[in-house]
Amino acid sequence: MNTTNNKIFSLPFLDSLFFTQNKWHQHGVLLHTLRVTYYALKAGDFKFFAAGLLHDIGKPFVAYKKDEEDYVFNEWSFTNHEEKSYQLIKNWFFISEYTKEIVRYHYLIRDIKKSKKEDLARYAKKQDIWAFLDTNLQDDLRKFLYYDDLGKGKKRRD
Repeated sequence: MNTTNNKIFSLPFLDSLFFTQNKWHQHGVLLHTLRVTYYALKAGDFKFFAAGLLHDIGKPFVAYKKDEEDYVFNEWSFTNHEEKSYQLIKNWFFISEYTKEIVRYHYLIRDIKKSKKEDLARYAKKQDIWAFLDTNLQDDLRKFLYYDDLGKGKKRRD
């Protein structure tokens, strides 16, 4: 598990915020965040406004070089970024519980698919979390994932 806690003026924090994420993201965290919010608002899904702005707030804090590929391509990994994002906002009284849940679980669908191939213990844990969520929240997480994907742009390297 990644326990990185980057300082605001560190290279991982600033580079991931403004310039570089990974092979799935064309833009840094800030521009990606604005794009996700834009696509949700453009579609009229105003309930995702705050979640769009906050869903990746924890990413720059947890950015780290996970493997050789990150070094070769000068990219970052963001393990458990969604939990870090949630931890940052969980006590903000002006943010709804709904938004906090979207932020906390926005990567859950993708994490379930990924861990099914790589880590069966993690997969089981993530499946349990998914099963516990209200079906309306599950539907909204699917919809938010769509906007998140739109916000990534076209970069993809395999």
